[in-house]
Amino acid sequence: MFNTAAHHSAVSAQTGGLALDSRNLLRGNKTVTIVHNGASYRLQATKLGKLILTK
Repeated sequence: MFNTAAHHSAVSAQTGGLALDSRNLLRGNKTVTIVHNGASYRLQATKLGKLILTK
């Protein structure tokens, strides 16, 4: 899998930001709410393994 420090460093270098595994965000749930600048966003994992972010 992609749990190596080298992978995270490579992704961080490519994107210029922090790389997080979606499993750490979702923690076994189908959806999670993310609050950004006072607004709530919903991150949802689909049955096909895709992610959807909606406001």
